[in-house]
Parts: sequence; structure tokens; C-alpha cells
Amino acid sequence: MNSVIIAQLQAHCEVIASIQRELTPRIAETVALLAGTFRSGNKLLVMGNGGSAADAQHLVAELVGRFKMERRGLPAIALTTDSSILTALGNDYGFEAIFSRQIQALAVPGDLVIGISTSGNSRNVAVALEQARSQGCLTVGFLGGDGGVIAPSVDLSLVVPSRETPRIQEGHITIIHILCDLLEQELFGNGGILDVGCSD
Repeated sequence: MNSVIIAQLQAHCEVIASIQRELTPRIAETVALLAGTFRSGNKLLVMGNGGSAADAQHLVAELVGRFKMERRGLPAIALTTDSSILTALGNDYGFEAIFSRQIQALAVPGDLVIGISTSGNSRNVAVALEQARSQGCLTVGFLGGDGGVIAPSVDLSLVVPSRETPRIQEGHITIIHILCDLLEQELFGNGGILDVGCSD
């Protein structure tokens, strides 16, 4: 059992090292996109399926709540959380439409839409990202493997270099934590243009 544990930890470390080598500039670009979105008064919309739905909610919780700094909340919505919307859309329009219909209803030009898909081929995420671009939104994909069909269709893709779903998800959550940390520093640290602290 110990050898299996060690092998999995080593595999995790190898993926994180690959992210450092290959994705550092793209992570910085994503921070800039997020900062620009919030500075312009726009919002973030995030989606994914299964574990990626949990990652979408995790990211939004850190932004609406806080990561490390006491500050005002940032406008972000996870499209995975309203069971009435999800079941109504799934029933009436099919599972493929559960995110795109929400994008149609909620997104405005200048919003940022993040789709999370470990394969890069989740059809409902891909369709929603296409809808977002048609409405003038910026789009980012948190992906894995070769990036799938989503990678070439978004403004910026973060493709974790692994084909194992657990390793990809571990990479995504690491990236999410880095984004939240750097975004808080950018917006609320010394020289940030947004007010520090909670609004009354």
C-alpha cells in the first residue's frame, strides 16, 4: 500500500511540475483577464460537470467570499448550483443546454466565462462557451489531455498536461488557488484600485 501512495504522490508532483513549466504565463494571463473583468464592473460565470462542477463552485466561493484577504465580494456565479434551473433545462431542452441557456439569460458583453472539463470534450460546456462568445464574453477553458474540442474555441486555455482525471483535477484546483491569491493581491493589495474591506 505504501508504494501505491508514494507512486500517486509522485504522479501528482510530476503534474504540478509540468504546470509550472508549461502554464505559468497562461495562469498570469488568466489573472489579468479576471482583474480586467472585475475592474470593468463585469462578472464571472463558471461551469463544469461532476468534480469540475465542484471546482466551479469552489472558485466562486473563494471570490464571493474571500481567499486570504478581508475585502468586498467579487461578482461570480457557478452555473451548477440551482437544481430547479438544471432539472428544468435538462427536462425541457436536454442536458446539452443546461449551461448555454443560463449563459443566454445571464451573460452580458465583457463578462468572463470559464468552462472546466478534464477531457476538453464536455458537450454542454463546449456549447455554453460558444454561446458566451456569441454574446461578447471572454472565454477560458480549464482542460486536460490534449485540450479536446474546447481548447481551440476559447480565448485562453489552461490544459493540464495529464490524461488521468484525478491528476487533472488536482492541477485545476491548484491553479484556482493560485488565481485567487494573485487576484486578491492585484485588486486589493497595495496599489490596487478596488477598496479594501467589506461594504456596509
